[in-house]
Amino acid sequence: MTEAFVGLGANLGDKDATLHAALAALAALPGTRLLAASGFYRSAPVEASGPEYLNAVACIETELPAETLLDALQAIEQAHGRERPYINAPRTLDMDLLLYGDQSVATPRLTVPHPRMTQRAFVLLPLLEIAPGRQDLAAHLLTLADQRIERQ
Repeated sequence: MTEAFVGLGANLGDKDATLHAALAALAALPGTRLLAASGFYRSAPVEASGPEYLNAVACIETELPAETLLDALQAIEQAHGRERPYINAPRTLDMDLLLYGDQSVATPRLTVPHPRMTQRAFVLLPLLEIAPGRQDLAAHLLTLADQRIERQ
């Protein structure tokens, strides 16, 4: 079993209901157990336009290999109407594999640790809420004071 962290976000539709449903779908994946979920955070889009986002981070324990987990996350996104018309387009649901144990993954489809997570307050605040021992990530928050985020 591998402990993994998954970022969730939505800025279209019923964002609250979507994140709750996505967490339930994540917990229902085969060989996977939901260990913790952060509170929900409202944030302005970063490097994008559109309505504000609702974000969270989940900690899971899974038997799924990293790329199989990515496939499962993308299937959950699709089930919630995710479209990808252009980079950083508004979305009904976005799920990112942030950390997969202590492994580094670099394939054409997947990079773990997530390459931009230390540049996003909407990832770091909820991640640190459920993984407070990750002080290696906490220091990055100091550089993100200009990103508006608040706990719901």
